[in-house]
Amino acid sequence: MLKIFSTQLTGVYKKIIDQEEFTMEDGARLLCQAVVSEGTLYLQGFGEMQGILHEAIDGAEPLAFVKPFVNISDITPADRVLVFTRFADDLKAVSLAKELQARDISFVAVSAIQKDGTNELAELADVHIDTKLTRALLPDESGTRFGFPSLMAALFAYHGLKFNIEEIIKEYNEE
Repeated sequence: MLKIFSTQLTGVYKKIIDQEEFTMEDGARLLCQAVVSEGTLYLQGFGEMQGILHEAIDGAEPLAFVKPFVNISDITPADRVLVFTRFADDLKAVSLAKELQARDISFVAVSAIQKDGTNELAELADVHIDTKLTRALLPDESGTRFGFPSLMAALFAYHGLKFNIEEIIKEYNEE
């Protein structure tokens, strides 16, 4: 079962690489605007996506300049926000996106776009990265699916953003 899961998860990662690579670069450029100016880069994860925050702040290779999102009143238009959630129709994430947009604060969102969902978060975000993970990966004998590694797909996208951000910052500092 683990071999099948690994194969399926590798397929998700390949889709992200093939279809979201340039979007990740665009997202990294947008987020770097806060880093190279007087702004701050904030990170917000909904549900299981809190794991991204732990990776970014407490992980083996933290993103040194990121702060946890706490209060919308602390955010200015010079800041950028990186939002993670399982699906692009998450009501809490959409609510935050509307507040950010109303305050003219640019943000990048990472979530799965569902074929039958409203996907409003993807529409509101300045840059949206699709995790491509809309259903569990493994079928059981009754046809029900299980094994939904949403955090793993989001962490993969996070690392893609992180590597791009660090490369941009390095190039900026060399100039």
